[in-house]
Amino acid sequence: MKALILSGGRGTRLRPVTYSTAKQLVPVANKPILHYVIENIIKAGITDIGIIISPETGDEIKESVLKVNFPADFSFIVQDYPGGLAHAVKVARNYLKDEPFVMYLGDNLIGSDINDFVKEFEEEKPDAIILLKEVEDPRMFGVAVINEKGEIIKLVEKPKEPPSNLALVGVYLFSPSIHTAIDRIKPSWRGELEITDAIQELVNMGKKVKAHILKSWWLDTGKKDDLLNANRVVLDEWVQEDIKGVVESSKVIGRVKIEEGAFIKDSIIRGPVVIGKGAKILNSFIGPYTSIGNECVVENSSIEYSVIMEKSEIKDIERIDESLIGRNAKVTKGSSVNKALKLNIGDDAQVEI
Repeated sequence: MKALILSGGRGTRLRPVTYSTAKQLVPVANKPILHYVIENIIKAGITDIGIIISPETGDEIKESVLKVNFPADFSFIVQDYPGGLAHAVKVARNYLKDEPFVMYLGDNLIGSDINDFVKEFEEEKPDAIILLKEVEDPRMFGVAVINEKGEIIKLVEKPKEPPSNLALVGVYLFSPSIHTAIDRIKPSWRGELEITDAIQELVNMGKKVKAHILKSWWLDTGKKDDLLNANRVVLDEWVQEDIKGVVESSKVIGRVKIEEGAFIKDSIIRGPVVIGKGAKILNSFIGPYTSIGNECVVENSSIEYSVIMEKSEIKDIERIDESLIGRNAKVTKGSSVNKALKLNIGDDAQVEI
């Protein structure tokens, strides 16, 4: 079995950070989202991995993946324009050949591995297994209707009146018959080949399409608030205490991970928190659900519930909360005004408060 990770797209909902970086490489707990996806696939025993990339961010995706010693073989496939998820499968046809594959969206995180789904697919050999999750507002997603056997009977993309509360998660297992289904569908009103239409075509063709309702969490990281929530969940569930950096005259409370080369002085770190390699935290408070990237500097400041990307500087700020700050950004104080800040700034930005 092969894997196909979709890491194209323009990430418009996560701007301004995605003006200069791929959305799949924005970090959660100091690790690119895409790396969690790759690890989950490898854990399921799949090591032949194709990654759909865009012309704009493809080189950055390649560099990020290949600099990590993942025990897998990677193929990078360019999708010239965002033509939909089914279009991505069509673009990857020569790579996939006639083998079954798992398709995984590169900006989605789930709280469980996919081992059981892969095992069931290999043993029962349906034409597709689709992961679903109960959601509060299904109008934002592709929505499925299933029968008492757990088989999909109907799919609708972002319906105004949802027929169920079961949303498509963004993890799919397909037999080669999906290619025939894609060849039979037409672009949607958005001008894209929708994977929901292709799965519906499988159903129309009489193929066996099974559903699994995900019991653990599912996080779509497409927007700032979603990303911060993903950072919170991952820090809360997966981070363990691990202090490798230097801590002087400071309090470290709870589950805090401090990487090698980090230096903490005269500060309070209250977990769950991750502090990256070479970061400096001086006379500051780093509160729960915060990720501080590699080589960041935080001085005389307070930060909570935020993602601070690598090589950024924050100095003399009373409080930063619910913020996403890009790489190599600078946030400094230029007045006597003290207030809580909620920021969403991109790479290389300079903000004086």
